[in-house]
Amino acid sequence: MFSNIGVSGLILILVFALIIFGPKKLPEIGRAFGQTLREFKNSTRDLTSDIIEDSEEEKQKPAK
Repeated sequence: MFSNIGVSGLILILVFALIIFGPKKLPEIGRAFGQTLREFKNSTRDLTSDIIEDSEEEKQKPAK
């Protein structure tokens, strides 16, 4: 996704974010973004494990 953004591009994005949001708001935004990513990762992990468990239960049922 970000493979064609170089170091200079990331620095430019960070400078714009610092100008727009300010130095006090930027850490709060970073924390909120990190927490959102963490919750999304946990949700997808739970969903994946539920799907795997359901498929294993279907395999173990005797065929009629």
